[in-house]
Amino acid sequence: MGYKVFEKSAYEPRKGLEGPFHYPNGRVLYYDPIAGKYWDPRTDFYVEYEEVQDLMGEIFARISA
Repeated sequence: MGYKVFEKSAYEPRKGLEGPFHYPNGRVLYYDPIAGKYWDPRTDFYVEYEEVQDLMGEIFARISA
């Protein structure tokens, strides 16, 4: 099992949101528990549920490989 050390970045914890969550493709999302959705700080939009599932699928694919 390996791990990755993240350098200090612009993606720090934000009040009222969970995360940041870093995905293998370089995308970073935060979870908004009030809205029940993931938020993308680059676009300032919520991400569709199906898109988040695809990102999580990439993580599981890498783990199971």
